Amino acid sequence: MPGEPVKPGENPAQKRGLWHRLSGPVKVGLLFATIAIIMALVGIFKGSSTTPITFRSVAMAVLISGGTWGIVSWAIATAVVEVERDVAEAEEAEGEGNPESSKRPAG
Repeated sequence: MPGEPVKPGENPAQKRGLWHRLSGPVKVGLLFATIAIIMALVGIFKGSSTTPITFRSVAMAVLISGGTWGIVSWAIATAVVEVERDVAEAEEAEGEGNPESSKRPAG
């Protein structure tokens, strides 16, 4: 609980669950991987006349769809976080009057 007092010798970070310890891009990757896995399983079970439902076909669908969507969405979210961090640093440096950051190419 958020209002619960911390006992002596206890680290408050240890009480937080795994979901709260994950970074934003990892959460995005897991979310999209889960959606992709659900869609793949629905597709396999709905189209069972064309794809045999075996452990191998289900495992391949889960690994390919979940892995691909998870990694790609994680990479995009990580890039967004990095760009936002760079923009914030550039704005901060510009606000401090740093002469190197205020140099802009002519044109």
